[in-house]
Amino acid sequence: MDWKPLRPQFASDNYAGICPEAFAAMAEANAGHAPAYGADAWTPEAVRLVRELFETECEVFLVFNGTAANSLALSALCSPHDAVLCHEAAHVATDECGAPAFFSGGLTLAPAAGPGGKLSPAAIAPFVARADDVHSARPRAVTLTQSTELGTVYAPDELRALCRAARERGLRVHVDGARFANAVASLGVRPRELAWEAGVDVLSLGGTKDGMGAGELVVFFDRELAREFEYRRKQAGQLPSKMRFLAAQWVGMLRSGAWLARARHANAMAALLHGLVAGLPGVEVLHPRQANAVFARLPAGVTAAMHARGWRFYEVERFGGARLMCSWDTREEDVRDFAADLRGVVGAG
Repeated sequence: MDWKPLRPQFASDNYAGICPEAFAAMAEANAGHAPAYGADAWTPEAVRLVRELFETECEVFLVFNGTAANSLALSALCSPHDAVLCHEAAHVATDECGAPAFFSGGLTLAPAAGPGGKLSPAAIAPFVARADDVHSARPRAVTLTQSTELGTVYAPDELRALCRAARERGLRVHVDGARFANAVASLGVRPRELAWEAGVDVLSLGGTKDGMGAGELVVFFDRELAREFEYRRKQAGQLPSKMRFLAAQWVGMLRSGAWLARARHANAMAALLHGLVAGLPGVEVLHPRQANAVFARLPAGVTAAMHARGWRFYEVERFGGARLMCSWDTREEDVRDFAADLRGVVGAG
């Protein structure tokens, strides 16, 4: 097949390839035959390393992608007649094609507004109050995104306050952690501070956006909630037969420290990008830069002009402008080249 790789782009951290640590681990796992369906040596080691990462006993399940991780986690928390509070920009509400309802048999998402892509404890009381009889879906859970769809992060005190408010009203808490590593790197905290220690029940822990090829984790800190989850995963078509190739990537990333180092690098490149574009004529940065994304409103015609110069990025109405994502392999020269082209385009305008 004749194809030409793209130069590093800012459209999505999904554009990036597999980082060396994950790729090397997969190659090692490919050296010969191994038992299937997680009975290999790599899967239990990945589970052990995740427990070590969070400094607690927890139940850990591999699935293929983030949509399945989120949807199956929520289905484990909810019955078909239940409702889940989420931010109106959350991935589960905007980009998962109704998968949470599909996998749960009908749960209802209840979107709420909040600055910077974040929910606040104040959103929980009206969510619970509006469903006061059998005619409404029963409030059951809250799902948060860390880091958020708008590139912000929940600090430990924010997360604790939300979890406390949820717990007081009998709600479970799920975190969509597709970019959880970026949040940990941004805040400089121990992973447990953004997880069970804050009151999170279950976490969808992302690896793809951090440099892996596939293989997200569903991590249950309330282990009782994981009862029979293996059957739910199998029925959903999310039990990998050659599980070692997903597990090996986690082993490579966690053993080497690349899980955090790669996220830290992506964040640093976004910080550089933010600094270079924030003061350009007509460019309005929309949200605080706290992880690996920069959101900016660009002057009319600028997006098309940048696309014509070979740059790829998304301009989405619900984001209010352009989303510029940095990845584990974003280079400083890529950031500076992009910023130089943007400066030339807005200057010409």
